[in-house]
Amino acid sequence: MVKTLSYEDGIAAVYGGAILGGGGGGLLEEGLKLVEEIFATGTPQLIDITDLEDEDFVACVAMVGAPSAADQYISCEQLSWSYRSMNTYMDDRLKGIITNENGAITTINGWLQSVLLNVPVVDAPCNGRAHPTGIMGSLNLHEQKDYKSVQFYAGGKNDFAIQGFIEGDLQNTAKAVRNASILAGGMVGVTRNPVTIGYLKENGAPHAISAAIGLGYSFLNGQTIEGKLENVIRQLNGMHIVSGIVTDYSLIKENGFDIGKLKVGDFHLTFWNEYMTLAKEGNIQSQFPDLIMTFDTEKMIPVPSASIKEGMQVAVILVDQSNLKLSTTMKNEALLQEIYEVVKAVL
Repeated sequence: MVKTLSYEDGIAAVYGGAILGGGGGGLLEEGLKLVEEIFATGTPQLIDITDLEDEDFVACVAMVGAPSAADQYISCEQLSWSYRSMNTYMDDRLKGIITNENGAITTINGWLQSVLLNVPVVDAPCNGRAHPTGIMGSLNLHEQKDYKSVQFYAGGKNDFAIQGFIEGDLQNTAKAVRNASILAGGMVGVTRNPVTIGYLKENGAPHAISAAIGLGYSFLNGQTIEGKLENVIRQLNGMHIVSGIVTDYSLIKENGFDIGKLKVGDFHLTFWNEYMTLAKEGNIQSQFPDLIMTFDTEKMIPVPSASIKEGMQVAVILVDQSNLKLSTTMKNEALLQEIYEVVKAVL
């Protein structure tokens, strides 16, 4: 079924996506700003994955870069150029757009292109939660023999403006686009890695966009922070871990990533864009791809790692990975090992 999305759906998608971002996936305020831009332009369409044939092709759109980058910029023209270029490369065979993950911005990746290009968004992102590396949003395509990644990217303004095309090994192309995001001032819009609907069903996260919208409505329906958290925890079958003041917060930008750590009460959190570990007294209680998320209890909003400040009053929740809609990449030990190496450096 094709659904015409409403402005209210967009707001709910940003809030639900921010929660499922698990510390990453973009900034809440930027997501809300993008909703205004999208619905001032028109109304995007969301299509159920079951309405497409297994042989149909779709391509992933994503924002790649560091969420906290001050000079990030991507225009409508750059987003449209990226998708149109990919469709031309595919001999006009693309039937829809998918996003790479859930997040405050990433859940609504492709909605603006849907309006500008009259192309539906498919309710099946590459992953139902946010993740730090491009390869984690690539549906395990790197394990397909002789697979070559294709990516069109564009971003930045004035002297930072950059656009391009790259084809090759998926790991190398992902790193190249990450480097391009740095040159662009922090972020690029990407259209990449066309796949069939049949492959997406097996390796992606069907219905994770509608799940984010539903979660956002549940959060917004709460009248107090306690009520909002209770609604989220009930819907995701999660748990409240701790509430308190943020201390020992540190963040560094390295190779296009936000890397750091913080403490709330007796609990220590590390992040690599997304929250990676939750530990108490030196013992890791939970780690990615479990969903660890923080909420500003005074403003009553989900807050990603890049927006945390020393002294902020926050609540921390935890959702076991078994209760999330996840890609097959989230069970790929080789990809997860890279996370463990990064986390060791900040623990």
